Amino acid sequence: MKDAFLGRSHRSKEGKARLNDVIERTRRILSIPDDYRIAIVPASDTGAVEMALWSLLGARGVDLLAWESFGQDWVTDVVKQLKLQDVRSFDAPYGALPDLTQVDFTRDVVFTWNGTTSGVRVPDGAWIPSDREGLTICDATSAVYAMDLPWRKLDVITWSWQKVLGGEAQHGMLVLSPRAAERLTSYTPSWPLPKLFRLTAKGALSEGVFKGETINTPSMLCVEDALDGLQWAEKIGGLKALIARSEANLTAIATWVAKTPWVEFLASVPNTRSNTSICLVFTDGSDAAAIAKLLEAENVALDVAAYRAAPAGLRIWGGATVETADIEALLPWIEWAHAQAAA
Repeated sequence: MKDAFLGRSHRSKEGKARLNDVIERTRRILSIPDDYRIAIVPASDTGAVEMALWSLLGARGVDLLAWESFGQDWVTDVVKQLKLQDVRSFDAPYGALPDLTQVDFTRDVVFTWNGTTSGVRVPDGAWIPSDREGLTICDATSAVYAMDLPWRKLDVITWSWQKVLGGEAQHGMLVLSPRAAERLTSYTPSWPLPKLFRLTAKGALSEGVFKGETINTPSMLCVEDALDGLQWAEKIGGLKALIARSEANLTAIATWVAKTPWVEFLASVPNTRSNTSICLVFTDGSDAAAIAKLLEAENVALDVAAYRAAPAGLRIWGGATVETADIEALLPWIEWAHAQAAA
């Protein structure tokens, strides 16, 4: 905190420099193409997704993919709030993916890369064509910094500092491909856009937004925290090291699950299992909520109960900031809590 830029305007020369530093470090660590634009936007990942949906959709038909709660939220927004008529929705239950071969890429496509509340991710970008006509809008909030994203297959990518970097929430990141930027300047939605969603002015892109000139007032304390996380990522070896740390956490849990008869992954297909939001279910009918409470009472694991709308179980965060040794230390405690709950 010694050199933190606090108590000053984010619009000052120094303030904008810090915000732009977040953008440029993000680009370098993630190898985001030079012609993609990156912005810091309000309201965490949710704000970034909403900004994309309200600003870009409506120019052509939309295919929506949902296999957990946040994907369902975007379906609700497009169908019930924007009230678009030419919409197709492909859903799957928690633990599974919809049939990706049904997607029509002449249309815009909205999906999550990693189901934060289901522990199910798309395995890769092979199902997305490079010569698509529509835009791909990807909520990647619990994937970025832990999974290798095919940037050229994605036109809009969103996330927050909260997830894999382990930073504070509130601020979102929005990345636009040249095709998405062109849509913004060539298409005007039929509905009014709140100021917080506006990325254009007088028919042109608001370029300042992509250089650290945020739409609203950001927390410079959160900015310092984000910079600290990015500098740590650079220090340990960048994206490759971050992915390796997260994959090691998944491997530790997978090794334990393989030898434990009463627990299984919610995601049944191995190459769709998330390495960040790792979701487990008890196959013997154990009381998952009781097990989570026992772990919290012992100060062993906090907030590990499954998401409220998901099947009962545990959701263990395996992002890059988590030490594999701590994951390994947790597993015997789950065995203890399982036995206690059954007693």
